[in-house]
Amino acid sequence: MSTLANQLVLAEREDVARGIRLLLGRPLITERGDPSAFALIRRRQDPLTKWFDYHCGWQLVVEPRLGYARLLKIRTVPDASRPARRLRSGRAPFDRRRYTLLCVAAAELLAVSVTTVGLLADRVVQACATDEALPPFDTASKPERMAFVDVLKLLESSGALLTMDGATDSFAESADAKVLYRVDASVLMRLLVAPVGPSRLAAPTEEIPLRFAELLRETVRENRYGGADASDAQRNLRLRHSVLRRLFDDPVLHHDELAADELAYLTSPTGRQVVRRAAEQGGFVLEERADGLLLVDPDAIATDSRFPDDSASARVAALLLLEPLTAAPGGLTPEQLTAEAHGLLRRFPQWAKSYHSEDGAQRLAIDAVGILTDFGLARSGGDRTVARPAAFRYRAVTATGPLS
Repeated sequence: MSTLANQLVLAEREDVARGIRLLLGRPLITERGDPSAFALIRRRQDPLTKWFDYHCGWQLVVEPRLGYARLLKIRTVPDASRPARRLRSGRAPFDRRRYTLLCVAAAELLAVSVTTVGLLADRVVQACATDEALPPFDTASKPERMAFVDVLKLLESSGALLTMDGATDSFAESADAKVLYRVDASVLMRLLVAPVGPSRLAAPTEEIPLRFAELLRETVRENRYGGADASDAQRNLRLRHSVLRRLFDDPVLHHDELAADELAYLTSPTGRQVVRRAAEQGGFVLEERADGLLLVDPDAIATDSRFPDDSASARVAALLLLEPLTAAPGGLTPEQLTAEAHGLLRRFPQWAKSYHSEDGAQRLAIDAVGILTDFGLARSGGDRTVARPAAFRYRAVTATGPLS
């Protein structure tokens, strides 16, 4: 009996660790999209809910009958480093137009349970025409239709929009395309994660561009932490959540990125104990260094992006540019980075074909630096890009043996 009990405890511990990493990597998991992951989260709903609430202050919503699990991840400070991306080759980030169409389409989809791509496009056309704050939506324009397709494919990937007949991509080629959808309003309503809904801010339209940063901060304001008169318990809760949110949501956490009270909490005996226990329960390997912390997922479940990664030329260039960056304590200028990228293209003429153009080296340097910045390995400021402490854990080596 004792052996069986130990096996059950071990199985739950492994399930919870995997569930934590699954939800960190994919905060919205549907039964239709990943039956095994959803079954695990449903089975371990209680310990998973308690783990996220205690360590990060994030709510986990599991709806077994509706077939989805949603981790409501809130950033203490709004962060634009993880934009919505087009689900096409290149995965370019959404631009302003696509975000606008996403909001309008989502609002229109809440009014229907079944629709077609043409009917939905017509509803968006009408919505844009009747709101003076929105630019018109022209379905006769192919770039406009392509932007709309990117929006619909993002909604499909989340499970909010289910294709019953036809293919969404066909609308990019013709406004007369026939595609039938079913709307999952419950998932659609869970896409936006904001303690304060934007509509509750009641800001005049003309003031939004001037107050955008302030209004964005207001959408993530959480009353549980109190204000200037917060109690000691509320302050400790805020510190625990803010530090662990950063640790479990970012590739690396540098000490100099934290406020003084956050750093004091992290380096206190209580803070270190909480962090170590949380990492162990999540199945992570915790690297504690003089300059900060880094979590490593041995199974690469908890991340949607990897480094190092040879899946794209810019990612390879990012790793190769770390050597000159780490060798320059004062950082490198854009011109110096472009020269380094030009050297890479000259050394490997059969590599990175899409960057073999007049401005190719410059574009490669910009793309590579963007990747390093996203992973917390470099910081751009003024006219220089400087390597961050975590960058020194990587080193590119040259293979001397035959390639197989």
